[in-house]
Amino acid sequence: MSSEKILLVAGEASGEQHASDLVKHLRRIRPETRVYAVGGEKLRQAGAEILLRSSGLSVVGLFEVLNHLGPILGAYKRLTNWMETHRPSLLVLVDFPEFNLLVARKARALNIPVFYYISPQIWAWRQGRVKRIKKLVNKMAVILPFEKTFYQQHGMDVEFVGHPLLDSVKTCHSREKFLAKYHIPTSERLICLLPGSRTGEIKRHLELFLDTVRLIAARASGVSFCLAMAPGLQEKASCFIEKEAGKFMAEGGPLIRLVKGEAHAAMAASDLAIAASGTVTLEAAILQTPMIVTYRISPMTYWIGRRLVKVKWISLVNLIAGRQIVPEVIQEHANPGELSALALALLEDDAARSRMVDGLKEAVGLLGRPGAAARAASMAASMLAGQGLTRQAPAGVQGR
Repeated sequence: MSSEKILLVAGEASGEQHASDLVKHLRRIRPETRVYAVGGEKLRQAGAEILLRSSGLSVVGLFEVLNHLGPILGAYKRLTNWMETHRPSLLVLVDFPEFNLLVARKARALNIPVFYYISPQIWAWRQGRVKRIKKLVNKMAVILPFEKTFYQQHGMDVEFVGHPLLDSVKTCHSREKFLAKYHIPTSERLICLLPGSRTGEIKRHLELFLDTVRLIAARASGVSFCLAMAPGLQEKASCFIEKEAGKFMAEGGPLIRLVKGEAHAAMAASDLAIAASGTVTLEAAILQTPMIVTYRISPMTYWIGRRLVKVKWISLVNLIAGRQIVPEVIQEHANPGELSALALALLEDDAARSRMVDGLKEAVGLLGRPGAAARAASMAASMLAGQGLTRQAPAGVQGR
């Protein structure tokens, strides 16, 4: 049996989905390679052996991270002990930078080559981290078109592989079938609520979304609502949504259909989405669903972030297009009054939504071709085969 081992670290639901696709392709190329992972059920189903569950590690914001420091440090210690004992042939990192760059530093000390799939968004803030990444990472596979230029300017070995959502975002339901399944009248306009995929995000956004729904329903007739739960949502977050939505409706709030396992169908069937900023905005873009992007974080994290962030927009759609295609309503402006007014204006303006759809098509056209995970797997396989940078120091770094 081959002793070739890969350690893969994916810290959150969206990253795990992309990581599991990479593992499936890699196992076709090199079936003898054993993959060990920090992740969850999707990676296990793809053939990885789970060393640590990633649930509980994924949090957003400086102060949110501090509140979870114990579990994060415990996971890091267990993982680095495993690396010292088993010495994998390659470390594959998927997004999740704060944790993954610590793991990469340990790999560097152990002379284990590092392949990073899905770049940390350092082009958005704390760009100085690129110097650290250059020292720790042998090869980078990026999924946004402007990322390749950014890393090349800093002398890194980087390839743009396209965006993996081009392979995974699809729906087998027509709008009519979806509406019929959830008993939504075809004459009504449908708004899809997308409050996030992390427990913390959902707790920050759900009350805002529900209050926005209440105002929309009070000001307009013929509007239905659904809430699409993100794939891989933790049970704790799912229960929180069900409890809060149930209480909202029991207290006289409008009916909200809760959708599990069919988020793409829900988005595709909707006239408008209200979405917490994140990967889901690209999913909606691929499905050509007009949207409002919103986000809230803790006041102190936002105050610090405003001084560090280097980009004009927060939504991936606008960042990729290089212009505003979808409206962004963030922090103190993310209140029920502003969100409901904007949603109602868009629902009433077919021409504005049509222009937005044209813009979404433009942004999606810049995402490359399907097959991102397959291309990334080929890059990883080349490193394992010694055709890349296996057991060599990263660019510009000499071994000690």
